[in-house]
Amino acid sequence: MSAHTIFDNAPIGSTIAWSDRSPQPPARFKKKIAAWQTNNSSGRLIRKQGDRAVGNVSLSASFTLHEADYGAGGVIAIRVHRTFSLDSTLHFTILERPVIGSIRVFNQAGDGAELVYLVSNHADAQEWLTRHGYPSAVLEEVTADEVGADIVEGRTAA
Repeated sequence: MSAHTIFDNAPIGSTIAWSDRSPQPPARFKKKIAAWQTNNSSGRLIRKQGDRAVGNVSLSASFTLHEADYGAGGVIAIRVHRTFSLDSTLHFTILERPVIGSIRVFNQAGDGAELVYLVSNHADAQEWLTRHGYPSAVLEEVTADEVGADIVEGRTAA
């Protein structure tokens, strides 16, 4: 799939893989594998942003994936996000869509909102919010209209 297809069809909370379609190097080549993983990995879709202008610069639409968290002892020290322009030449695949009825927790309302947590029910979302500092958080339920569009239209998720 193209980046445009992901932007148009993948619901926030989906797990997306990206690839440059090159073969993975043998395990003994640590540096080559690290470089290969830059263009071949996966993450959770946490944000979609339309075209926008910053000063005299025009930015095309993009989407952001949460790739990984690094830390120790339950403390996240580094959070890795990857943002892809719709002009990307990489190949994308929807690995998993969020379950209908699950709850998405966004850091704020509006266009700049970013998914910070995805949970199976409203009670768990409320409990999670009591332990994490998101005073402007917005809860949104995943609907059948979002997730089921491909099933109704006869398309597959890949």
